[in-house]
Amino acid sequence: MSTLKDAKIGSTVTVKKLVGGGAVKRRIMDMGITKGTEIYVRKVAPLGDPIEVTVRGYELSLRKADAEMIETV
Repeated sequence: MSTLKDAKIGSTVTVKKLVGGGAVKRRIMDMGITKGTEIYVRKVAPLGDPIEVTVRGYELSLRKADAEMIETV
């Protein structure tokens, strides 16, 4: 199982599924990250938190904990 947290800088990954539930999962989905969405990893901060990605044409910063909830292909 690979997650968005494990993706390398400059790679494009596809969302396989979102794990977890409740308000955090809803917030991630509201940001446009849903099953089948392509995510381009732009930057990762020196300590790994946050991760800057491009989703559906806009830039987004995600916490490492949120990125772990996104399983990718």
